[in-house]
Amino acid sequence: MKKRKFGLALSLILAAGTILGACGSKDEEKAGNTAETESEFSVAMVTDTGGIDDKSFNQSAWVGLEAFGAENGLKEGKGGYNYLQSKSDADYSTNLNTLVREDFNLVYGIGFLMVDAIAEIAEQRPEVNFGIVDGVVEQDNVASITFKEQEGSFLAGVAAGLATKSNKIGFIGGMEIEVIERFEVGFLAGVEAVNPDAEVDVKYAGDFNKPELAQPIASSMYSSGADVIFHAAGGTGKGLFKEAKDLKQKDPERVLWAIGVDSDQSAEGEVEVNGEKKNIILTSALKRVDRAVQDVATKAMNDEFPGGEVISYGLAEDGVGLAELNEELENKADILSAVEEWTAKIKNGEIEVPETRDQL
Repeated sequence: MKKRKFGLALSLILAAGTILGACGSKDEEKAGNTAETESEFSVAMVTDTGGIDDKSFNQSAWVGLEAFGAENGLKEGKGGYNYLQSKSDADYSTNLNTLVREDFNLVYGIGFLMVDAIAEIAEQRPEVNFGIVDGVVEQDNVASITFKEQEGSFLAGVAAGLATKSNKIGFIGGMEIEVIERFEVGFLAGVEAVNPDAEVDVKYAGDFNKPELAQPIASSMYSSGADVIFHAAGGTGKGLFKEAKDLKQKDPERVLWAIGVDSDQSAEGEVEVNGEKKNIILTSALKRVDRAVQDVATKAMNDEFPGGEVISYGLAEDGVGLAELNEELENKADILSAVEEWTAKIKNGEIEVPETRDQL
């Protein structure tokens, strides 16, 4: 089957309210003029064990569905937009089947861990449209959504390389899979581009929803002199934030940073030090899962569902990027200028960010 890559189309078409032309009282005419036609389209998603409050990947997807629902007059729940959270891997197929039986027009599996489940259920129910985020399923009723994570993490590497004072930087990945490898490689390339003297210590936690695994890794890295650590580990990354905040409270004068992922995680870095509010989040490598699920849902609603296609979202499509830099950065202006410069180079094709260790 032929697969094509499409850029991000951000235009969401709102179904206009139907104007009812009928005789009657002025109140009736007013009611008719403001009535909206509710969409008959419905969409839902299945999360992994992190749930919609993971402050990361799943939450971003749910924000996208909520925005899609608001744009199109849908209500949360059956017949509108909804989600089911998985308590374990064994729940993926069950939850997908539940949403199919509830007659949702489009059902998403959020995360590469659901590739097999989506492939199985999509084959059984060819009349239903599915979306898989961060994976590829080669079936006509499945839209495969991927991202150029390496481009956003490259910018995070630029920020880290220019922010570090010790020239020691850390990277904490969730699981050693292709998606996280792109984060790792892009980050390493970004650091190298602006600060070839910096060393990056790479470690993997082996899970996406266990903060207790990331905290000791972060502790070891900070103890070894690292002053900037980037995580691409979903909910596991909360352990990095906790360690950074604990160290900041113990030693208010110490300069150390953490970099978030997927969503703007600056709220996770707030810490009170000697009665003063500080924030240990340098920035976050954004992965706009919200925009991607909105985009594909809109296409499906408009009978343009990209079944059988692989849709890739990068910097040029505004599918990845970098969140605001921390105001406490001494050289914020210089870092921002460098980020903008490298963003332009990537967008215009002047440089191509590596996505595998071999390419790096």
